[in-house]
Amino acid sequence: MRTFVLIHGAGDAGWYWHLVAAELRGRGYGVLAPDLPGGDDALTLYDYADAVVEAAGDRDGLVVVGQSFGAFTAPLVAARRPVASLVLVAGMVPAPGESADRWWTGSGYAEAVRHRAGQGRDPYTAFYHDVPRELAEEAVRRERAHPSPAASAQPWPLDAWPDVPTRFVLCTEDRFLPPGFLRRLVRKRLAVVPEEIAAGHCAALSRPVELAGLLAAGTGDR
Repeated sequence: MRTFVLIHGAGDAGWYWHLVAAELRGRGYGVLAPDLPGGDDALTLYDYADAVVEAAGDRDGLVVVGQSFGAFTAPLVAARRPVASLVLVAGMVPAPGESADRWWTGSGYAEAVRHRAGQGRDPYTAFYHDVPRELAEEAVRRERAHPSPAASAQPWPLDAWPDVPTRFVLCTEDRFLPPGFLRRLVRKRLAVVPEEIAAGHCAALSRPVELAGLLAAGTGDR
């Protein structure tokens, strides 16, 4: 059976994945959901990849999953050590040399949302609108300083996407990264057809059973 390595997004910690992790473990999979380093302005993308590689140790058959900003880290792990596959969930798919700071314009995001009635950055509206309120409030309480300014400004260091099977899970009710924009971006940068789930940006909290099932279905395990 595979081991899932679940990489959280910006502002989060491994806790973000706790409901999905429980579902996957219940299906017999190994699960790792490390807290990536936070609270240090000098940390880089390499530091985040180091933390994941260290947590994975010598395990094989890894399915590396990156949520949102975690898409900047997940492929660096795949470039460092063998993995079975990569999965991005509502991922900010980077291009070679593109920093997270520049992603908003370089990806076409800014243009895609320019004429949209914005939801703002209120977390309960933009990110957690379909998450049970008590769970959303816990998520907000757990917010951390991640990524660092240095990591956000660092050009994505790979020359190309790692040569490993890659999937993309698109959240059709995402108010932060609009589905139409992501479909275009994934087609252009990864040349794959996204798999879709009826959820907002934080599907691991709003639809953990469904997301775990979607992740498990792609492993080929019976």
